Amino acid sequence: MEELDLYIEAAKEGMEAAIDHLEKDLTKIRAGKATPAMLDSVKVEYYGVVSPISQVANITTPDAKTIFIQPWDKSVISTIEKAIMAANLGFNPSNNGEVIRILVPPLTEERRIQLAKQVKALGENAKIAVRNQRRDAIEEFKKLKKDGLSEDEAKNAEQDVHKTHEDFIKKIDIVVAAKEKEIMTV
Repeated sequence: MEELDLYIEAAKEGMEAAIDHLEKDLTKIRAGKATPAMLDSVKVEYYGVVSPISQVANITTPDAKTIFIQPWDKSVISTIEKAIMAANLGFNPSNNGEVIRILVPPLTEERRIQLAKQVKALGENAKIAVRNQRRDAIEEFKKLKKDGLSEDEAKNAEQDVHKTHEDFIKKIDIVVAAKEKEIMTV
């Protein structure tokens, strides 16, 4: 039945969105390596408009321990530095009048454990989102069954969604385990 396929596809898209969201959130968690994504949460006031730092400067990582921020307008260097300090990321920016340099400090063991717990929590939230997609699809199948869908078709659709759910839960476990390993590697 065409309607069943639409619900199955919608559930799958929702599950994929949960994994995409998880991966995006995990890029913001510092694993000891410098990445431009570490500054995604920093907002800078630029001519009266609050903008993400990436819209007022070029952000590069020349090595694993350094982030360079080169503003397009040199007059906002101090504003960018203040925004980085206010974001409370644990960074101490310095500038030479042209670029801002951030030396990313190595993670302590305690901080690594804390970040690993944060990664697990994000993974659990993604699993909840995937389970909710499965639940919503199954509820739709039950409604369709009341409207005349055969028992076998409903059962097969439920099994398809359940298998898709299991596949996505495994993907989440793999993504979380990889990030935890990255964080715990000294």
